[in-house]
Amino acid sequence: MSPRHQRVMGRRAVLKGMSLSALGAGGVLAGCGIPPARQSADSCISTDMSGSQKTLNFSNWPSYMDESDEKVNGKTVLPTLEDFQKQSGITVTYTADVNDNAEFYAKVRDQLGSCQSCGRDIFVLTDWMAARMVGLGWLQKLDHAKIPNVDQQLLKQLKAPAWDPNRDYSVPWQSGLTGIAYNAKVTKEVRSMNDLLTRGDLKGRVTLLSEMPDTMSFMLKLVGADPGKFNDADWSKALDKLQEYVGSGQVRRFTGNDYVQDLNAGNIAACEAWSGDVIAMQADNPDIKFVVPEEGLMLWSDNMLVPNKATHKTNAEALMNYYYEPEVAATLADWVNYICPVTGAKKAMETVDPDVVDDPLIFPDEATLAKTASFMPLDTAKAALYETDFNLAIGG
Repeated sequence: MSPRHQRVMGRRAVLKGMSLSALGAGGVLAGCGIPPARQSADSCISTDMSGSQKTLNFSNWPSYMDESDEKVNGKTVLPTLEDFQKQSGITVTYTADVNDNAEFYAKVRDQLGSCQSCGRDIFVLTDWMAARMVGLGWLQKLDHAKIPNVDQQLLKQLKAPAWDPNRDYSVPWQSGLTGIAYNAKVTKEVRSMNDLLTRGDLKGRVTLLSEMPDTMSFMLKLVGADPGKFNDADWSKALDKLQEYVGSGQVRRFTGNDYVQDLNAGNIAACEAWSGDVIAMQADNPDIKFVVPEEGLMLWSDNMLVPNKATHKTNAEALMNYYYEPEVAATLADWVNYICPVTGAKKAMETVDPDVVDDPLIFPDEATLAKTASFMPLDTAKAALYETDFNLAIGG
């Protein structure tokens, strides 16, 4: 396994989907009529101590920060984060303890639901979970005057998600695409999700993702619905479509990114896949191909968020602004290999790592981004209901 493969695998290797059990108390209790406690800026007031306290507690996913080969006092050096601390004078306590969106939600639910500190000033969560926290009023509103780089550099396709249309509460850390991957050594090109799920030569040699928003977005597309705006009738039709493919034996199983091993080995021929995984696989196996399905792509982001009762919001905004400097963003993207959300980073990458400049899975072109969609934000009760439907359909 190449170094690139090892590090890219870290971001989603731990994801096994949003299983009903993984939703934890937040999803299950909502389904039982006991929703998580909502807050608001008026009901949960936070005090910013950044002026006198130059510290910041930052929680992120494993392998989601650039690392150096060198170690200092036995600790791995994180170059861009080290530079931020030197430039800003802010001491960052960095912890890679976000192993799963729902698991992390369970860690902080009780504190944030009761307007208490969760011990973090900034953390990174995927769109659907970030949307849930916005809806629950658990996040502090950002001061855009303190993050001018974000306003100037954020990719236009990421500027106005339905769940945070003005980016009042969230700033993308990295983004990714969900599409199709296939092994050219064992099958011919797979051009569409319809191909993946209907071709006889692929029967029993296909996997789909166990993350509900990814897989159900494509099911919605297949029944003519918009995954960004659908109703219960659309959902029901899409669920029937999924059950049809499962019942026919077309789909071998539903996976986190453990499809990687089977696809590399040719045990499966094709699958629903995340772009970052494909970059990693291609470093070792040129037969692995990524396809923009005829139905389009799903675009998602992992977002920097400042929770209620965090006492260093201005320090967090300084970090957000720093990571939207093009050279810094390019350095980070060169290491993590997901879509860089910073427009100027591609030009900066010409100096940082010219070999990566033309990688379409790190810097997709406008035509590719125009084919992307995002899953509709759901409230807590609806998310629990749909997740139950999905788990029953896939046999979870």
